[in-house]
Amino acid sequence: MIKNTSDGLIIHIKIVPNSSKNDIVIEEEFIKVKVTAQPIENKANKALIEFLSKLFKIPKTSIEILKGETSKEKTLLLKTNDETKKANIVSMLTK
Repeated sequence: MIKNTSDGLIIHIKIVPNSSKNDIVIEEEFIKVKVTAQPIENKANKALIEFLSKLFKIPKTSIEILKGETSKEKTLLLKTNDETKKANIVSMLTK
């Protein structure tokens, strides 16, 4: 689900577009991220990056979709070498 690498954190998520609000739901098998945007013309991916950027307080350019550009299941790279920030992100995703 979360992997620490030299580039930053790799997280596996499942996106839920068209939700009533932006939210993160921690489940046993995966992290579910709800976004209000529709899954057309890359809107949901942009909303996902924007939401995570604000939540984790990292620049949007530091979030990269490694796998699953057009899928609900995605692998993201959160580029940061700040160990404190990494620890904060991990603690938020493993409540």
